[in-house]
Parts: sequence; structure tokens; C-alpha cells
Amino acid sequence: MMKIVVLLVVSAAIAADGAWFHHRRYRRGAEHEFRFCIAEELLNKCNEMASESTKSSAKIVCISARDREDCAIKIKQREADFGVVDPEDMYVGKNVKDQDFKIFEEIVTLEEPEAEFRYEGVAVIHKDLKLEDGIKSLKGLKSCHTGVGRNVGYKIPLTKLKNMGVLGSLSQPELSPRENELKAYSDFFESSCIVGKWSPDPNIDRKLKEKYPNLCKLCEEPEKCDYPDKYSGYDGALRCLAYNGGQIAWTKVIYVRKFFGLPVGITPATSSSENANNYAYLCMDGSRVPVTGPPCRWAARPWQGYMTNTAVIKTIDELRKKLSNLYTVGSKKKASWLEILQLNEKTQPRESKLFGLAEYLDKANYTDVIEREYGPPYKALRFCTTSKEELDKCQAFGRVAFSRDIRPRFDCVLEENVKKCLETVRDNGADIITVDGGFVDQGKKHYNLKPILSEMYGSMGDSYYAVAVVRKNSLYKSFGDLRGAKSCHTAIGRTAGYNAPLHTLLKLNLIKKDQCPYPSALSEFFSGGSCLPGSKDPLEKIPAKDAEKLCSLCGGNVDANDGTSLDSKCNTDISESYFGYSGAFRCLADGKGDVAFVKHVTATENTDGKNPSTWAANLKSTDFELLCPEGGRAVLNDYEKCNLARVPAHMVVTSNSKTEGEVDEIRNALLQASKLFGESPYIFKMFGTFNGKHDLLFKDYATGLVSINKSSETQKTYSDLLSTINFCDGNQ
Repeated sequence: MMKIVVLLVVSAAIAADGAWFHHRRYRRGAEHEFRFCIAEELLNKCNEMASESTKSSAKIVCISARDREDCAIKIKQREADFGVVDPEDMYVGKNVKDQDFKIFEEIVTLEEPEAEFRYEGVAVIHKDLKLEDGIKSLKGLKSCHTGVGRNVGYKIPLTKLKNMGVLGSLSQPELSPRENELKAYSDFFESSCIVGKWSPDPNIDRKLKEKYPNLCKLCEEPEKCDYPDKYSGYDGALRCLAYNGGQIAWTKVIYVRKFFGLPVGITPATSSSENANNYAYLCMDGSRVPVTGPPCRWAARPWQGYMTNTAVIKTIDELRKKLSNLYTVGSKKKASWLEILQLNEKTQPRESKLFGLAEYLDKANYTDVIEREYGPPYKALRFCTTSKEELDKCQAFGRVAFSRDIRPRFDCVLEENVKKCLETVRDNGADIITVDGGFVDQGKKHYNLKPILSEMYGSMGDSYYAVAVVRKNSLYKSFGDLRGAKSCHTAIGRTAGYNAPLHTLLKLNLIKKDQCPYPSALSEFFSGGSCLPGSKDPLEKIPAKDAEKLCSLCGGNVDANDGTSLDSKCNTDISESYFGYSGAFRCLADGKGDVAFVKHVTATENTDGKNPSTWAANLKSTDFELLCPEGGRAVLNDYEKCNLARVPAHMVVTSNSKTEGEVDEIRNALLQASKLFGESPYIFKMFGTFNGKHDLLFKDYATGLVSINKSSETQKTYSDLLSTINFCDGNQ
């Protein structure tokens, strides 16, 4: 017995010693291994960088994330150690609950390596300009700006003048946030030059410029009021002040110094035809100082930087050394991977003291510029969502969009399904939802809704193809062969998964035109069973036996391991694993169905490693083919010749009761977001999977949004298709 006890004690000691050794080894490794969080599309370049040899023995390990918002979460949760951030990312990060983020290094320019800020926003006036009542005397003057929506020439003066109480209202409820701003400027200044796209929608842009023409009066081409214009931009605002009648200009300090030939950072003074002694900086307290001396700034934009958490602080010098070494190696090689560190031939990393995010923003007087509002009352654009996952994306979208100056701010409403959302938008409980063309039709007919924006799908524009996908080793050669088969659909009432296949079966006379109701006809045709999510919805009025059959292949949450897998069976949201495009394809891939009715890119998006989910990871595109309505089969990429119909893209719908101004406001906000995040998905992935879930808020395949101003040919053709399948509406 004694031997057994001794052995147990020794074994426990060895085990404890092993655990201690493992812990020590892990901690030693952690001191020399730093996990760099990077957006997934930049992962290859990051791995290339990580493989570089440097004087520092520390290693960089690349951690893939959805975008910078996701990186902040990974750094907070200790899944990553550091990442690149803009001031706007810092603003989002500082509002994360229980965060302990620190800025430990800045990304500065070689031209001004010692400058405290990336740039300083200043107001420049003629030295002898009379301002008897201080800042209030600016009212009625002629102003020069860099451009609409820009920091130093638009947002900073707008924010500070409003905070000082000299600018008019920014919260007239009948005006959009952008129009409130423009009207405030127009009422305050006699004339100005504020060029650019006042709205991403050309029609709204034109209307606003016609309404507030005095804001273009000092521009080189007032009737165009857009770039390029010699009186726009940082130096253009100064030219406007010097040569085009302007009395005050907002710009950057560095451009003031260049304009007057003064030294800038490491660059010595140069000759200039401009006389600096004729101008002064106007300070926010109404005083003025010479432009030849230190400026009095209105606000500054902080540098970009590298963000970490407090767990890394003890080894921060090793990380700083590694970044410095990587910069040296990358600069010598002119390596393209430097860009993922936000470094190039004009920038370099600079060690800074450890700053908290709020502290870092506040020292530049920049927080209120980001938070720039237009109320109270504060407007919100309410997106209707149909699942917890979609709600999470909506909230993240709202946080990042607000930090990037997209107004009004986005808010989120959760409903149980799309039809409840249509009701909620109709009843003014929400403002918008993105829906399939079939639901757009229902929204028009039954909910007093109208489409205002369309998704765009790259070269396909605002349309896509509905297709039928089968396994390559199946025997189906025609739609007639599908009688008695098992079918997988996106959801009842949706275009690719219901309307297009039903129209095809009617056209081929495989279902009779008077065989009402059509869901029952589908259940009879696909007698092997179906997964047609939403068939049990009482609003669909499908006979119980047919609804049961149309839901028979659905699985609920097939990945649940807690006994609740069937609780969500046949739901019209992602709680049903076989719902939507990817869900219908999974129904086929899992062997539940024989045919899946989906979008033309669905099969290729979920095969050949493009979808890392367990169910899709090993799927090959060559194992699937398209079934053509005219008979025969085709490879997946031959969808232009083998499809059920070319149909309109998903659309953003809102209530018909909204005013023209309210609709313009929605368009402005969503088009701004689409442009920004479409071009820079590393900031926020507006289009694409979110935490592994598909088609939340917008379709993964979307590349942008566009205004709907009139019906396209595709929409007209689709209307004809819908009229065919709506035959039964009056005969049930």
C-alpha cells in the first residue's frame, strides 16, 4: 500500500513539474512570439512578412480576422496580441466593454518624424480682417474649405463652430444629416467653396447643389462644384483665400507652411511668392497668431498606430524592436507586405509612450469630431433583423459606420422572420430591410413598401441567375426526371428557391396552371419530400399535410448538440441550417435532397475550400452540375446558358409613407457605407460572412449598393414571371 502511495506522489510531482515546464515554455515562447491580427484578405502578405529574417529573434504569427472590428475583439480576448488601428478604430475600441487596449507605437511620416499629430486643423485669415465680436463675426463672411465631408476643412470647423454656439441648427427633422450640415454652412457664410459629392446618389447631389448654390460660389467652376477644382483641397483652400475673395480658410498646418515657404519638419524653408506677414491663424477664442510661428489648432488628427492589450506590455520592447527590424528589411527590399503594417516609402514606426485609447484621442481634441452629431433629437436609421447573428452584425455595422462619419447612426430591431420585419417597417417600428425580389413583390402588394436601393453583384450588376444544382453522379437529365425527387429550396416566396423553379415547372407544363394552391402542387411533384423553409407559417395557408411534406427534409439546427436541433425546423432564418442559398445547397450536399434551387454562385462559393465550415470543407465543385430547363446538364460556370431565369438582385425596401427627404437620408447613409466598406473591407466587412454566418443584412456575394430610380429590364421580366405564379392568388 505504501508503494502505491509513494508512486502516486511521485507521479503527481512529475505531472506538476511537467505542467510547470509546459507553462514556463509557453511563457518563454509568448515573450518572443507575437500574434498580429490582420484582415483575412491580407493574410498571405502577412505570412510573407512573418517569414522574413530580422535581427530580432521574435516571431510574428499572423491571426486572420474578418476585419479590424473583429481584430479588436480578438486582441481583447487574448486571441491576438496587436493590430493596426486608425483613430476611428480607436474610437470603436475605446467603447468596448472591459477593454484594456493600449497604443504603444505610432506610424509617422518621414517628413515630420517628430510631429505630435498626423496633422493639425487650423483657420487662416487675412491679418487685417476685422472680427469685432470674435468668432461670432465669422457669420456672413466668405469661407474656403478643403471639400465636403473632409476633416480639417469640413468636419472640424462644423463641430467646433456648433460647440461654440455660433452655428445654426443641425437637427431640423425634415432634413437629412448631410443637408442639415450644408444648410447650416449656407446660412452662416455668405459664400463658400465646398466641392465634392454632397451625396453618393447623383440625383440627390444635384438637388442639394441647386438648393445651396452659395456653397459653390467661390469655387473655380461653381456650376460643377466637384473635384478637380484649384480652390479645393488643403492648398486650394489657401488659394481661395489669397486669390478668390475668401476671408477665412480651413486647412492643415503643413500646407500653410508650404504655401508660405516656411520650414516643414526636416524640410528647410523655400522661396515663395506669398507674403506670410499678411496672414494669421485664427484661434477658437477669437485671438490670432502669426502663421510664421506656432499655430493655434482647432483640432488635430492623431497618427495611426499599433494597438495591444495589457498582457503584452511586459514584452513590448521586444515587439517594438521586431517592428523596427521589419521596417528596415521591408524598406530595403521595397516589400509589398509593408502595406499591411501601414508603412511605405513615406512613413515609419515611432515608439510612443503607452496611451489608453480615450487618452490618445482626447489629446488631439479629436473625440468630439468623430462623435459629431446633428441633434438632439438624434436620428437613427433602424435596420430590421431576423436572427441574433444578424442583430450582432447590425450592431457592429452601426458602431463602425458611426465612427467613420456615416449619418444618421444605424440602430437595429429584431423580429422573428422576414414577414414580421415587413410588417414592422410598414408600421414604422423599423425603417429598412434587405429582401429577395419575391418579398419585394409581397412588400409592394401587402405592406405598402417600396424598393429604394439594389445590391450589386460585380459584372452581373443588379441581377443574378436562378439555377438548379444536382450532384454530378445523379441520373437527372431533365426537369421531368425530378418528379418524385427530393428538393431543397431557399424559402417559400423567395426568388431562386421558390418563384423561379415554380415558374419553370409551370412553363414546362409539369405543374398545371390551375393546380392550386401551388405549394401543394410542389409537394405532389417532389413527392420524395422537400425542405421549403417557411411552409408551416400560418400566413402561407398551406394545408397541414402538404406543409409537413414541404418541411420533411428540413433539419432545424443540425449542428446543435443540446437536444434542440428540431426546435427551429423549417424556420425562415439561419436557425434552420437548410435555409437560404448556402442552406439549400447544404441540404443537397448533406444528401438530404436531390436538387437545390439556388443562386448561380452558391455552389462555387461553398466548394473547393471557399467555405471553411465543416460541412463544406471537403466539397469539390466538380462533383456538382447545373440541370437545364431545356434538358441536359452543364458545368457550374455555364449558368448564362443553363438557368431558370435572370432575376433582380436583393433590394432595400422602406415604407411608402416616408417623405422624399427621409428616403434620400436612407440612400445617403447606405450608399456612403457601401462605398467606404466596399472599397476597404479590412475596416468592416459589410458584404461577406460574419462570424461564419452567411447572408446577414446583405448577401455575401454583393459588391455594393445602387439607387433604384426606375425599373430595369430584369425587373420588368421578373414582374412577368411573378404574374404567372400569382395566378392561384384569386383561385384558392
